Amino acid sequence: MNIKEKMPVLEAILFAGGEPVEIEKLCLSMEMGKKEVLKLLDALNEKYQDQSSGIELLKLEDSYQLATKKEYAPYIKTALEIKKNTNLSPAAMEVLAIVAYNQPVTKSFIENVRGVDSSGVVNSLVEKNLLAEAGRLDLPGRPIAYKTTDNFLRSFQLTGLGDLPPVPQPKEQITIDEVIATEESE
Repeated sequence: MNIKEKMPVLEAILFAGGEPVEIEKLCLSMEMGKKEVLKLLDALNEKYQDQSSGIELLKLEDSYQLATKKEYAPYIKTALEIKKNTNLSPAAMEVLAIVAYNQPVTKSFIENVRGVDSSGVVNSLVEKNLLAEAGRLDLPGRPIAYKTTDNFLRSFQLTGLGDLPPVPQPKEQITIDEVIATEESE
């Protein structure tokens, strides 16, 4: 098979998968090496870069997925009668940040960082498929560890956790004294 014959096979696998497909599974199913599959993925990505396509190729860590372009979301929601997306609460955003930068983590770690009970928020994020169980730790009580999901990466338009912005260093952060001084001077 030449590249023109192989690209539809790759496209069909990604379309049928619906979820992200790992590069290793693509190589096995297509009976090709990683370098060849990556070349095909680049060609497929170029095809979808065309403005006349409503589909794009997403790279999520070591997996790939076909998805609709975000500018067509309103039409898709209307056609499929999907309810409006609900925004995440500040507490949910805090929990996601804690998990994303420190994963895998337990609920007690999250609660320790936040200083409040976070069970409800964590459970809500698991239901939304933004967090997932990453196994149990070998500690007393065998607590569940949590990690972010591919859906988290998609939702925040990240190809991997390496795309997260760097955490500010202590010298770059503002102190409470600086905030108070600024408020007093105004």
